[in-house]
Amino acid sequence: MKALLIVHNMALNEQVNEIVESAGLNGYTKFPNILGKGAISEPHLGTDVWPETNCGTFVVADEAKTSELMRSIRRMREKLGSEGVKAFMWEIADFT
Repeated sequence: MKALLIVHNMALNEQVNEIVESAGLNGYTKFPNILGKGAISEPHLGTDVWPETNCGTFVVADEAKTSELMRSIRRMREKLGSEGVKAFMWEIADFT
């Protein structure tokens, strides 16, 4: 099993949902209102100065589905540039 965390601009939430569901994944967890700043992106801090916020979409699934989802996120990143969406994948050793 693999875990995939997609951190994305809140404005992209519907697009990310569509990508997740088109990969055949209908179970995921959302983390709304994630605040932070990437190495090359503007801060998303939910303040008057930096009003945007991010959202996190967390998925655990078999390697084939998470790899397909990661490819889709990479294509999305290619279209959007370096800002807007980032994904991280790692191995899940055990779960119940």
